[in-house]
Amino acid sequence: MANESVKIFSLSTCSHCKSTKKFLNECTIQYEFVDVDLLKGDERKMILDDVKKFNPKCSFPTIIIGEKVIVGFKEDKIKEALGL
Repeated sequence: MANESVKIFSLSTCSHCKSTKKFLNECTIQYEFVDVDLLKGDERKMILDDVKKFNPKCSFPTIIIGEKVIVGFKEDKIKEALGL
């Protein structure tokens, strides 16, 4: 398994975001996440600007695994990026 860093930009109410986190937890993958909809003001704007750098459509979840960007819960692509 690759030791890539994993970061998820998500929404707290998004079913695909929840599925992504559940899948990573089941695979015992450590990850960082930000529930963008729970942020306010400048912090929220700054994070959304970051998301747009990886995913110009700014849709969720936006998953960064090492240098790879995966938009949406795509289990096969996540497994491939993690080397599972």
